[in-house]
Amino acid sequence: MDIEMFGKLSDAFGPSGFEEDVIRTIADYCKEFDVKNDAMNNLYVRMPGTKQDSRPVIQLDAHLDACGFMVQNIQDNGCLGIIMLGGFHLTSLPAHAVWIRTRSGKMVHGIICAKPVHFMTTAERNSQTLEIEKMYVDVGATSREEVENVFGIHIGDPMMPDVTFEYDAEHEICFGKAFDNRAGCACIVDTMKQLEKEQASLAVNVVGAFAAQEEVGTRGAVVTSQIVKPDLAIVFEGSPSDDFFISAGQAQGCMKKGVQIRILDNSYISNTQFIALAEEVAAKCGIKYQESVRRGGSTNAAKISVTGKAVPCLVLGVPSRYAHSHYNFCAREDLEAASAMAANVIRALDEEKIRHICHQDVL
Repeated sequence: MDIEMFGKLSDAFGPSGFEEDVIRTIADYCKEFDVKNDAMNNLYVRMPGTKQDSRPVIQLDAHLDACGFMVQNIQDNGCLGIIMLGGFHLTSLPAHAVWIRTRSGKMVHGIICAKPVHFMTTAERNSQTLEIEKMYVDVGATSREEVENVFGIHIGDPMMPDVTFEYDAEHEICFGKAFDNRAGCACIVDTMKQLEKEQASLAVNVVGAFAAQEEVGTRGAVVTSQIVKPDLAIVFEGSPSDDFFISAGQAQGCMKKGVQIRILDNSYISNTQFIALAEEVAAKCGIKYQESVRRGGSTNAAKISVTGKAVPCLVLGVPSRYAHSHYNFCAREDLEAASAMAANVIRALDEEKIRHICHQDVL
């Protein structure tokens, strides 16, 4: 895994609906491939020379966007009312910094604020409830006119957490923002680079599809799956790590315990034949993995799986601590386990295995 690439992806500005910087970053690292985007800002990366390929298609999916914010209103005193693009836990937001991107492309620093404790009533101090409608972003302005005319900020401008990626080489730990799902984006690039020189000998045509707007309703994957028309799909996610919140015997998303194979969540029941192949490959190749049955959550597999005549999906997660907050941790070895799993599963596919995964041998 190219950690420098992952760091640039993490740092890239890209809340839902504003994924351009992420697209450009990926394109910079994929110059040996055929790269195109569409009108929704989904990105497609194809192996060179495969435009007329007749092999079954396997789509590698990850979403480009991360949770962010948008300016919803500008108050007379210069405070910015905000809405969320995606789902943050509200208690994690106050006192953290954000970047606002203006229409001209200028980046403006702000701080997410709630009412200071000095001005709270006793009931407000004791309340555990926060509302996004009562939070605002302060950019240091004193009036609406200053916000608009001096700072250049307008209603509809997007925001992202202000966090800079760091890599702890001694412990091989990544720190930064937006690991859901820049981890998955990095895994697609890494997987395709591993397979590039052997793509002609594979049983499948590998297509990377980076989807926009997952955090606001898995919208991009509706389009990517129609464009790619996959027979199979591997869906990468920066999955929420639960190793700090659940007892060791129950945790299913632990850092440094390998790639997470998601069996079920609120939106998709995984293809058991695909999972069996992944486990067989992991045993053969010495790839660490963990399995997860999620009580909540969803991925792009929800939309990809019901495309066309149905698409079996394998959902691979990189456990990421504190997903949907400003700050995340993940382990390099888990990133590399995810892309190694995908690459080796693809290498293992043949006509018989594809038929089995697609239930073509049931009757």
